[in-house]
Amino acid sequence: FEAMSGKYAAPGLRASLAQLKVTRVLLLFTAKMTIMSQQNYMTQEGFDRLKRELDLLKSDGRKEAARAIAEAREKGDLSENAEYHAAKDDQGMLELKISEMERKLLNVRIIDEQAIDTSSVVMLTNVRIRNHKVNKEMVFKIVSEAEADLKASRISVNSPIGQGLLGKKVGEKAVINTPAGQMILEIFRSLLQFFRLH
Repeated sequence: FEAMSGKYAAPGLRASLAQLKVTRVLLLFTAKMTIMSQQNYMTQEGFDRLKRELDLLKSDGRKEAARAIAEAREKGDLSENAEYHAAKDDQGMLELKISEMERKLLNVRIIDEQAIDTSSVVMLTNVRIRNHKVNKEMVFKIVSEAEADLKASRISVNSPIGQGLLGKKVGEKAVINTPAGQMILEIFRSLLQFFRLH
């Protein structure tokens, strides 16, 4: 690419390549500005937990990845060294995870849980609901996308369930459209403190 864009390239080709470079820079700048303009709402607890995990990946995780690559490199011809390529793939996945976590921590706004109005379902409220489709009671906490964990009943505010429950009051029903079909969720209770089903 560099050779083609040098003095031996045709004038028309040089102009096209220059335009391509400018377009690429503009696209990257636009993408970065879009990410920066998005406010990421998190609890202090969630922010601290994600930051600790990120710091660990950037220190111990990267050291371990580099060690695995160095050990695999010592085992011979890299073109036929399966361990080396596997270690490089693992390193790539690690860097991808680090980038994603850094994106989640970018432009964070910490939410004060004490200032939340629980008269309706909002972010950080715990919601006790009945799923009419399976006639089962469940408890969810509505959290930011970065803090979502389905196994821990922490539902992303951007998920179909999160979006359907937002703004609903006790006694109201939310109709949720999911890939698995339609659900009708009735809100029994909404509050900040965590509670368990009895």
